[in-house]
Amino acid sequence: MQNKDIFCLGVMSGTSLDGLDVAYVRINSNDYTDFAIIEAITIPYNYKWMDNLRNAIRFSKDELIGLDIEYGKLLGNEIANFIEKFAIENIDFIASHGHTIFHQPDKGITLQIGNGQEIANITKQRVVCDFRTQDVKLGGQGAPLVPIGDQLLFSNYGYCINLGGFANISFKENNQRVAYDVCPVNIVLNHYCRKLNLEYDDEGKIAANGNINYELLECLNSLEFYKKKHPKSLGLEWVQSSIFPLIDEKESNVPTILRTFIEHIAIQISNILLVDSLVLVTGGGAFNKFLLQRIEVLVGKSVTVPENMLINYKEALIFAFLGVLKLKNEVNCLKSVTGAREDHSSGVIFIPEK
Repeated sequence: MQNKDIFCLGVMSGTSLDGLDVAYVRINSNDYTDFAIIEAITIPYNYKWMDNLRNAIRFSKDELIGLDIEYGKLLGNEIANFIEKFAIENIDFIASHGHTIFHQPDKGITLQIGNGQEIANITKQRVVCDFRTQDVKLGGQGAPLVPIGDQLLFSNYGYCINLGGFANISFKENNQRVAYDVCPVNIVLNHYCRKLNLEYDDEGKIAANGNINYELLECLNSLEFYKKKHPKSLGLEWVQSSIFPLIDEKESNVPTILRTFIEHIAIQISNILLVDSLVLVTGGGAFNKFLLQRIEVLVGKSVTVPENMLINYKEALIFAFLGVLKLKNEVNCLKSVTGAREDHSSGVIFIPEK
C-alpha cells in the first residue's frame, strides 16, 4: 500500500437483513476526504439465509461455529462474483463487517459471523474483519464503529445519522467525537411490514395513513434505554425483549403501529439535534420520506440526503476505511464513542492459505 490511492472492498450486512452491501472504493491514503465509491451493489439474501440469520440467536454453540464457516463461504463467493462481474483487478484488501448475531457488550459478548479465513481463501485476497471484539474486551460497547469515518471523511457535517436496522448518530461534543445507537428503525418497521407480506413500507406511505396510538408512543418513549447516558448500543435481543412485546400488547393494526413507531423514531432523533448545524442522513431509512418529514418537522430544519450511492453504501465505504486504518495501524475505534479504556486499531487480518 505504498501508492497514494488505496483500492479496496467494503462488505456490510445490516440487522435489517435487507441484503449484503458490497462496495469497491478508492481512498486517498494521504487525504482521507478524497474518496470515491466506484462500484457497489446490494445482494439480497435468499429465504434460507434470511431465516438462518434471523434465528441464529437461538442456535447452539456448535451450530454457530458451523454457521460462521458457511456464512464466510457465502460472503467469499458473493465477493468473488462481484469482483468478476465488474472485472476488478486492483484490490489491496477486503474489509468485512460480518453479520451481528449477538451484541451484549455489558456482558462482554459480541459475535459477528462470516469467517475471515474462508473469505480470504475463496477470494485470494487479504481480509480484515472482526472489528468489534477487541473493543468489547477493552471495556467498550464495540459499537458504533462508523464515527471515525464520520470524523475523517464527512467532517463538514455537524451530525451524521444512519437510519438502518437501528438509528445511530455521530457528532462532536466537548471537542470529542461521540456516537451511539438512538433507537430501532427498520428492524421494527420491516418486522411489521412482513405481516402485510411486504418487505418494507415504500417511502413510509402506509405509516403516513396510520394513526398514532398515544399510549403506545408514551410507553416506547419511556423505555429505560432512552434515559441512559452514552456510550450505549442496541441489539436484536433488546428489540425482541423490550419492543415487540410492548407493541404487540398495545396495538394490532399495522398502519397504526408503523405511524406510531415513525413518531417514536422522529422524537428520539429530534431530542438530540439541538445544535444548528448540517445534518447528513444515510441508510435505507433515508428513503422513507414520511420519516424524514416527521424528523424535519420536529427538529424545525431540513436535513441533507445525499445521492443514492452514498445513502446505500456509506457503511460499506466506512468499513473499507476502517480496514485502511487497521492496515496502517492507525486508530479506527474511538474510546470517546465506545467507552473503551483506550483508542485503538481494531480488526483481525487474514491472509489466503496456500
